[in-house]
Amino acid sequence: MDALISFISENLLMIYILVFAIFLGMEVISKVPTVLHTPLMSGANAVSGVVVIGAILLIRQADADNYLVLILGFLGIALATVNVVGGYAVTDRMLEMFKKKKK
Repeated sequence: MDALISFISENLLMIYILVFAIFLGMEVISKVPTVLHTPLMSGANAVSGVVVIGAILLIRQADADNYLVLILGFLGIALATVNVVGGYAVTDRMLEMFKKKKK
């Protein structure tokens, strides 16, 4: 319990920033019109690509016995890859709607 309290007191500013970012992100996303969701997803795919690269670099620099870093890196790669693939599929589907239909 002392370790948890120590961790929270040492990282209090980062915890505040994380909570603020989550709240701000939810507010911004809820105010976006539905017409703009797909173009914003395309932009988010670029960010997810950067997350994949960052997670790969994190895993490469981690010690073999540092399981927390390895698990966080793996989760970063897995979740960002799912986001990139899903975003690509949605963007491709959206672009199909604008193609002329063959007769």
